Amino acid sequence: MGLFEGKKGLIFGIANDHSIAWAITEQLHKEGAEMGFTHLPDKNPERPRMERRLKKLVEPFAKIMMPCDVTKDEDLDAVFAEAKNVFGEIDFVLHSVAYAPIDDLKGPVYDVSRDGFKLSMEISVYSLLSIAGRAKEILKPGGSILTMTYLGGEKVIPGYNVMGICKSALESSMEYLAHELGPEGIRVNALSAGPLKTLSSAAVGEFDKMVQLYSSFSPMRRNITPEEVGKMGMMMLSDYSSGMTGEIVHVDAGYHIMGAPPESLH
Repeated sequence: MGLFEGKKGLIFGIANDHSIAWAITEQLHKEGAEMGFTHLPDKNPERPRMERRLKKLVEPFAKIMMPCDVTKDEDLDAVFAEAKNVFGEIDFVLHSVAYAPIDDLKGPVYDVSRDGFKLSMEISVYSLLSIAGRAKEILKPGGSILTMTYLGGEKVIPGYNVMGICKSALESSMEYLAHELGPEGIRVNALSAGPLKTLSSAAVGEFDKMVQLYSSFSPMRRNITPEEVGKMGMMMLSDYSSGMTGEIVHVDAGYHIMGAPPESLH
């Protein structure tokens, strides 16, 4: 019997088979979870690129598959109404949503546009608050919400720029949610993964150099794999983490603990 047999949840943020949300979904599926999924609305309904990408991955086992623009309350309302209709109650929510306009992401933070900053924060941070507020109405006691962050929210990572500010706000939001939802038995945590090739990371400057740095700088002298992140995400959504909330768990081969290069690089 799988760890998630009989458990149900919602997944926000699968863009393709390189998404961290997909790595976690694969592990949840192996353990028997029933899941609903959202995708970005397609601008051209006659060529549903976003829907097609998601369908290719999850159609064999998806219980729900809906478009959702997290900046629109009506889209979020529709998703949770459908989840209540199909599942009744749910056990977990995965939030893997982030965005910054490319010009604002690539430029210095002192030059980020006002509108770009607003949009980045709304999609990357406020979406967690709005999803959690709706989820608590159908989450069972013992339920879990997991969001995705990165070390750039704690320390300066050149090239991460305005997204680092967003991740810092996301981590604080996660802690406040953990405090507020804890009395209802709902846990809220964040997983901080090392660099993996995703659609989001493709927009970050000098990504290949970052991977090389992790491989030589981290205590384990390597970068991490999507499977390792997927397994930890699955564990954090499971009953195995029932006593943990408000935590940022790093899956980065230990890179985040280092304050100077290892002696082998001196």
